[in-house]
Amino acid sequence: VALYKSVPTRLLSRAWGRLNQVELPTWLRKPVYSLYIWTFGVNMKEAAVEDLHHYRNLSEFFRRKLKPQARPVCCLHSVISPSDGKILNFGQVKNCEVEQVKGVTYSLESFLGPRISTEELRFQQAPPGNSFQQQLVSKEGNELYHCVIYLAPGDYHCFHSPTDWRVSHRRHFPGSLMSVNPGVARWIKELFCHNERVVLTGDWKHGFFSLTAVGATNVGSIRIYFDQDLHTNSPSYSKGSYNDFSFISNNNKEGIPMRKGEHLGEFNLGSTIVLIFEAPKDFNFHLKAGQKIRFGEALGSL
Repeated sequence: VALYKSVPTRLLSRAWGRLNQVELPTWLRKPVYSLYIWTFGVNMKEAAVEDLHHYRNLSEFFRRKLKPQARPVCCLHSVISPSDGKILNFGQVKNCEVEQVKGVTYSLESFLGPRISTEELRFQQAPPGNSFQQQLVSKEGNELYHCVIYLAPGDYHCFHSPTDWRVSHRRHFPGSLMSVNPGVARWIKELFCHNERVVLTGDWKHGFFSLTAVGATNVGSIRIYFDQDLHTNSPSYSKGSYNDFSFISNNNKEGIPMRKGEHLGEFNLGSTIVLIFEAPKDFNFHLKAGQKIRFGEALGSL
């Protein structure tokens, strides 16, 4: 593990990113993309543009858009999957620990960072001495829930809003870019806390809500569409720090309103999304660990 952590994954990922931007000759595009499609099982019938010659470089191919009808958004459930992927874990958060895969946990506070100011999130001030987990829960009788979705290299790489909510704050953690493949996640504790990630926090009708996009090897680029100031995997940022940005201002008291299913951001290649949110005790997930899921399908509801 120590040897793997010493690998310069950030530098390698930047090099890979530059390689992805190189325009391929038209004659080379079909064989290169066809090999990728065959290796990772990509379904090009869902792509908005099926013609492989259309994609000038690997980056454009990774970030391909879907046909509008390819992912109907479930209207019956309050929380939907924000992306395609595989469900690694889900359930209630207990003892301020979250499972990245079964039996391997990480600290909720290490993952999200110090609590954001009460005024920005408009939550009630928690009594002193409460745990970090209890401070996030704003309404009596609510619990904190989590869901982890792994995006494989062959998956659709855009992600969307999982519910109707308001985004009030962004926290960017520069960090390592180790693989988040479930096999690796089993033997590196707190992997998600080591890796570069972008934490979006805000509130929905039941209280606290957050979506975190976790970077991985060759996925130094995390883009949030409404956040033009965000620059990930930049050499100017040092690991171990974090950068905050508030969407609450004198001119905007509400933050960024997001509708369920609305485009939110994208990865280059594959990675992981972690949802951590507050909901009443009768919230139920409609999932099985290890199942494949697609953007727009139900995660859970009351």
